[in-house]
Amino acid sequence: MQFQSQSQGNLTQVQSQGNSFSFTDYQTENFYDEMFTADGQVRSGYEPFKQRVEQLSREDMIGRQHAAERALMSMGITFNVYSEGEGTERIMPIDIIPRVIPSEEWNRLERGLIQRIQAINMFIHDIYNDQQILNDNVVPRDLIESSKCFLPACMGLKPPKNIWCHITGTDLIRGDDGQFMVLEDNLRCPSGVSYMLENRELSKQTFPEVLARTGVRPVSDYPTRLLQLLQHIADRPDPTVVVLTPGIYNSAYFEHSYLAQQMGVELVDSRDLVVSGGYVKMRTTKGFQTVDVIYRRIDDTFLDPHVFNPESLIGIPGIFEVYKKGRVALANAPGTGVADDKVIYAYVPRIIKYYLGEEAIIANVQTYICREEEDCKYVLENIEQLVVKEANEAGGYGMLIGPKATKAEHELFRQKIKDNPRNYIAQPTISLSRVPTIVGDHTEGRHVDFRPYILYGDGINVIPGGLTRVALRKGSLVVNSSQGGGGKDTWVLY
Repeated sequence: MQFQSQSQGNLTQVQSQGNSFSFTDYQTENFYDEMFTADGQVRSGYEPFKQRVEQLSREDMIGRQHAAERALMSMGITFNVYSEGEGTERIMPIDIIPRVIPSEEWNRLERGLIQRIQAINMFIHDIYNDQQILNDNVVPRDLIESSKCFLPACMGLKPPKNIWCHITGTDLIRGDDGQFMVLEDNLRCPSGVSYMLENRELSKQTFPEVLARTGVRPVSDYPTRLLQLLQHIADRPDPTVVVLTPGIYNSAYFEHSYLAQQMGVELVDSRDLVVSGGYVKMRTTKGFQTVDVIYRRIDDTFLDPHVFNPESLIGIPGIFEVYKKGRVALANAPGTGVADDKVIYAYVPRIIKYYLGEEAIIANVQTYICREEEDCKYVLENIEQLVVKEANEAGGYGMLIGPKATKAEHELFRQKIKDNPRNYIAQPTISLSRVPTIVGDHTEGRHVDFRPYILYGDGINVIPGGLTRVALRKGSLVVNSSQGGGGKDTWVLY
């Protein structure tokens, strides 16, 4: 195969022969590419996929892409975008060229994610109980107490089996050197797992023979594993499990209903639940039924207007007291959001060392903490080259990508940092790895990240797959669906 990348000199394009689908014209353009090395060799694990698709005509390959898009439309796999006044419901785009992760690479990621979740869970428990890590000045006390996601009402809380973060989606990226790094942790209500599951179903329809030949680990048992986790923390036989949603206007409502349906449990909102007689009860056509476990998909502070946000209309008054008495289990536990804080993220390698006595297997991205004077000075002076993030924003909001921003935006964020340095971190602008992506009738490289999902119940289980998010806009580094991104299936090999 003739192949040319920027690292080898000027770009030269070689025209495909015939009408067959081909990667001959594909360019890595100096980025780390998941499918091809810089000299054009196909990477381990991608050979069966490449061989199969290059047997297809261009029309057949593009037709399969369009068929996958139509399937998404018919399945109604949507998300909502809050920032737009109309047309807020969108289909989650998919690209049918998968991201492939070889087994030896996955095994290291799995060990690193288990290590990270174990340490973070110990950290959250410590923060709300003995606070030993604060007393030892490993993490600054004022950093915790000033966090928007630290909930004093959770002090002294001991959730069932001392598990706080039952469901986690950890965002990973791969830079120019090909090494995975942790970009951020998502422990409150991590979303996207329904897209992981549906992307796999579409892969089965699009490339059934390639999946079989490649030896891809299954992800379809996620709902079963999730239900087993929820039953495990109930610690009673045949518990009643429900999924609590904020309602149909939430950005991830499709996922809430999808997971409830897949687990065979009720999807409820605040109108369906009430505290009565010291227990959480669900309204049914046959009267009240006691609820044992709630997989909550609403934020901590909206759970109980009596304890947290008094203006919450989507919570259940009195539920926190029932929870504290051990009469209902919640996943994730209230208070986990303190570890979602992007400033706390910067301390996770120290947290791992403190609780486990180990170095982090998966490194963090280099992070500048604006509350620290030297770091803040560096960020203000070099903001044009950095990515600046608010401590508690998500979905690509509250973020500045320095090289892509205007001078006015640079100045705006400089002022924001000066006004509230505690609320900001900054990181180098990393050229995320890329995967070939269908654009029109050919392929181009598009940047990706990776969100594997970790379940903590009877042990810590990393689902062998995840959501690869792809920045569909040319040159964009923002992969969030709310910012124009889409998804790819992730094939983890045996």
